[in-house]
Amino acid sequence: MTVPFWVWAATIGGIAVLVAVDIWHARSPHEVSFREATLWSVIYVVVALAFGVGVWWFMGAQSGIEYFSGWLVEKSLSVDNLFIFAVILGQFAVPKRHQQKVLLWGVVGALVMRAVFIVVGAAVISAFAFVFVVFGLFLLWTAVGLVRSHGSEPKDMSDNVAVRLTRRLVPVHEEETADGDPHDGRLTRRVDGRFGVTPLFIAVAVILSVDLVFALDSIPAIFGITQNAYLVFTANALALLGLRALYFLLVGLLDRLVHLSYGLAFILAFIGVKLIMLYLHEDVSAAVPAVPTWLSLTVIVATLAVVTVTSLVSTRGGGAADDEPAPRVSGSEHDGTGSPTRQP
Repeated sequence: MTVPFWVWAATIGGIAVLVAVDIWHARSPHEVSFREATLWSVIYVVVALAFGVGVWWFMGAQSGIEYFSGWLVEKSLSVDNLFIFAVILGQFAVPKRHQQKVLLWGVVGALVMRAVFIVVGAAVISAFAFVFVVFGLFLLWTAVGLVRSHGSEPKDMSDNVAVRLTRRLVPVHEEETADGDPHDGRLTRRVDGRFGVTPLFIAVAVILSVDLVFALDSIPAIFGITQNAYLVFTANALALLGLRALYFLLVGLLDRLVHLSYGLAFILAFIGVKLIMLYLHEDVSAAVPAVPTWLSLTVIVATLAVVTVTSLVSTRGGGAADDEPAPRVSGSEHDGTGSPTRQP
């Protein structure tokens, strides 16, 4: 279904407004409370669900199912991203009052990167049908990586490519300010007339580099559900916009989602197989069955429900299960935990 230009314009305008509200809300450094995180998480979920209802009403049931399936996959992958974000914020000792600023830059950067990838992906798919097989194999490889890296120690981000590149290009002013805070909420600083960046900028750079890696498997995953660029973009955008609030809501529960990587691995593998079957069905033989979208949605919902329940049951005593330890994340003011399943 072709989406009119004015609908694209109105949608992008609405998303821009939501981003502006997020920026306005994070304008003053403060520690995000559980109540605040819950409120904003609920607001973004309601917005995403209401948009999905609108898609269902105006574009039809098939498009509605595709949107909700894509949004669920992207939301689930976003939760998985939070493990890595917790590691980064902890390893760089980002004070709690500045964490939302770092995450906000990460969300905005992810939106821009994924918009570019969606345009490129849609163009490639329209030109080369065989790219479905490439995407499918890539998702299968990613699924195997998720299982193999489950429970591994957090990767040291201090030697990240983004860190080395930043330090090579510009000075990093790590001197403490008058209040003893080397971050002071600023990304850049001029010291003795010399322009440079702050440690907070380094943390943002690492978050953005990780966003790039995450986009490489999230975009093929959602293209495995729908090839409608409008649905791909909106599902991605509305899943990402609530990520900052969701982090502060779930940060204390991340070490209890011990089976999430297994669930995501199964979902990605399922979508990978679906992509390969779609190519075989359309370009090789109609005898090869195509996986219907309603079945994809059913598998996604059922898988997420199962791994959530089993995770909470296995960690019912508090903390991770004995046989599946979740690495602790160190940091002067951050006690988040994480078991990064997709290493950048």
